Amino acid sequence: MKRIVVLICMALIVFSCGSKKRAASKSSKKRHKTERVVKRQPVKLATINKPNNEPVKPPVVASSSPIDDYIALYSDIAQDEMRLYHIPASITLAQGILESSSGRGRLSVEANNHFGIKCHEWTGARIYHDDDSDQECFRKYNDAKYSYRDHSLFLKERKRYYKLFELEIDDYKGWARGLKDAGYATDRKYPDKLISLIERYNLHQYDDIVTGNKRVVNVDTNQATGLSHRVLKGDTLYSLSKRYNTSVDDLKKINNLSSNSLNIGDLLVVKLK
Repeated sequence: MKRIVVLICMALIVFSCGSKKRAASKSSKKRHKTERVVKRQPVKLATINKPNNEPVKPPVVASSSPIDDYIALYSDIAQDEMRLYHIPASITLAQGILESSSGRGRLSVEANNHFGIKCHEWTGARIYHDDDSDQECFRKYNDAKYSYRDHSLFLKERKRYYKLFELEIDDYKGWARGLKDAGYATDRKYPDKLISLIERYNLHQYDDIVTGNKRVVNVDTNQATGLSHRVLKGDTLYSLSKRYNTSVDDLKKINNLSSNSLNIGDLLVVKLK
């Protein structure tokens, strides 16, 4: 009897040990399997939110003024009108800049009317805009170039402007005062505004191009024949290169400049003969 009891106890002990080994083996396999499933590539944090990294700043791009952009767009048209109708290109450009707010005014944006010419005998498209009175009628064009042509015809075909055409073709000061005297504008400072624009932006250079006049200026010890520009407040080599259809490098080379800095009052050559 005792022998049977001993055998039963030994069998229970063996069975219990075998069960523990199998459970441990299964648990180990399960753990290894889980580790393989969730394993991921390590994230490289060295380039993320690095405290010493400064934010990347966009490159600074120099920009020209609205007036410079306007001149670049319409100077050729103004010169063509000067050749055909003998109106100084400098006057046409200055009037366009002033009357159209450098091409940004409502009449120029919505009607391509750069000179504020009202309807009068006009039979074409029109736009209504508050001026001296409410909702006055102004001419509307399909393209700005037609506004320039109509401006030339407007001055050429009206008798009250005939004295202007007796002036020298490049006498922009005489033209500026004559427009006011003939009633083109009611603003008593209109001539001064035109002359200021012409001299500030050297618009008379376009008169010189049409007439063939050249100016002799002294650059260091060298004599250079060409168009010149007196540096004013706000001028940069970039804005001048845009205005005179050249490049910053060419301006520096022509004027023997070693840097991009300019001094107010300097006389620069902007075009060579």
